[in-house]
Amino acid sequence: MMNDVGLAASRLSFTTRSPQINIVGTKLNTTEGSKNHNTRPASPTESHNYSSDSIKMLLDEDPATLIHHTIDNFNIQPDKLALSRINESLSTIQQSRELRIRDAENALRKLSRNLSTLSSQHKETVSSHDSVSHAAEISELDTKKFRIAKAASEVEIETERLEGELETLKAKLADLEMQGLEGDDQARREREADDATMWGVLLYWHAGYMTDKSYRLQLKIYRSLGIDIEPDEAGNYNKAIIRNTKKGDVHVVNIDPKFSKFFYANYFWQTIQT
Repeated sequence: MMNDVGLAASRLSFTTRSPQINIVGTKLNTTEGSKNHNTRPASPTESHNYSSDSIKMLLDEDPATLIHHTIDNFNIQPDKLALSRINESLSTIQQSRELRIRDAENALRKLSRNLSTLSSQHKETVSSHDSVSHAAEISELDTKKFRIAKAASEVEIETERLEGELETLKAKLADLEMQGLEGDDQARREREADDATMWGVLLYWHAGYMTDKSYRLQLKIYRSLGIDIEPDEAGNYNKAIIRNTKKGDVHVVNIDPKFSKFFYANYFWQTIQT
């Protein structure tokens, strides 16, 4: 196809450049002729004859046949495919654009609803606001704040006082731990004296030396300490009732020979002390 078109174009160009042809219907003199000769327009008959002769000279084949071959040799399929792809791309872009527009419209409607709701709430809040009650509430809150601050200060002072007492008690505890279970010398001597008296009475009673003469004296000593000695049916003194007047407690102790007299002496004394 391109060869045919190129051949026709070259022939047309060659003929146009020829000094003997006037395509528009005007007969021109040759370049070899005199330039001073006058030119005249060609008559219609001459122009028609001249055009037919020119076409026959340009085209070796029938023009209809040449045009038919030229059309057949055109390949427009790639252009059609390109146009089809362009149309598909345009359709896709249009769909994407419409989808984005719908999303934007939905978001705009949602924001509009939120704006309307917030505007209503704002109007309601503004309409329900009372400056007088607000000032009164602020004053009340300030009063509560000062009260809380005062209470916190008092608690802090009390905490410091209790911390001081705690340190004092810790010092006393450390002193007692250093003295041990026996205590200091003075307390130990006093306790040994009391224990000696108590142990003597208990040992005397436990050893079975309780006679009629000493019975009343020993019972009096026991009662002064808060201890009542009761005999059983056989007349054996094997039960002691210890009363703590400070706490109002009563302890009943059965004397068992398998425990030593020192155990009972310590037990009685601790019960009386506590």
